[in-house]
Amino acid sequence: FYFTGTRLAPKEKLDIPVLFMPNTMKMYEAVVVIHVMRENGENWPYEDSTELNKDLKSSVTVAENGGIQGILWIYPVHGIPEAPQQKLVPAVVRCRARQRVERRVEVLLTGVVPGATAMPAARNSAKLNTNKPADIQEEVQVTDGFFTTVEFLYELQYQSNEIKSQLGALVGMHLIQRQRDTESGIVTLIFNIVFAPNKPMRNEATLIVQCTTGGVWKFPMLFIATEPEVDDVINIEAVGLNKESIVSFKLTSQTR
Repeated sequence: FYFTGTRLAPKEKLDIPVLFMPNTMKMYEAVVVIHVMRENGENWPYEDSTELNKDLKSSVTVAENGGIQGILWIYPVHGIPEAPQQKLVPAVVRCRARQRVERRVEVLLTGVVPGATAMPAARNSAKLNTNKPADIQEEVQVTDGFFTTVEFLYELQYQSNEIKSQLGALVGMHLIQRQRDTESGIVTLIFNIVFAPNKPMRNEATLIVQCTTGGVWKFPMLFIATEPEVDDVINIEAVGLNKESIVSFKLTSQTR
């Protein structure tokens, strides 16, 4: 689409609406190009226009007389579709504090596009981070009966950095099984979740799965740590009325 004739005053802002309505779970790419020219039709003078460097040549249009006729701003746009947010029941992982539990969580990915060329998607804080912090797992492969490979990334996202600092070292996750139904096209991923809480808590998280061909799925999770078992029973025998009785016991700290 081309829009022409937009007049801008000095230091005026230009808002460009971008509408994205995907019909398949794959990434779409586009480029927004802004071409600015002087209103009076004159060119910007540039003495060395015949020797423009490579980067500058892609950002300007040069007139026949050697001046700069227009300036270009080029913005690449990556459209990454996200599966509709359904009212899913959270997968609950429950464990007593100071114990360890393993739980298998199965998720279904609908609309995965098979056979598409894998492309690294542009990611931000709402998606997977290209810097790959420690809690983001490596890519895994899902292969169906037609030997079509689709790659995925996955991570657990928490509601705040404070919750992330609490749960980051207490929760482990890795993919143990993946399969694809060739008739329905639904991809099933089975994760093994390890939860080893050190104190009672109740925190929510979101399992985010992203396909490298473009597409994001989100699944709610709930981590619950209940009260720990009693460590020991301390018995104090009275030595007499109105007399103190003392018993000693040791407490060991798990940290420095």
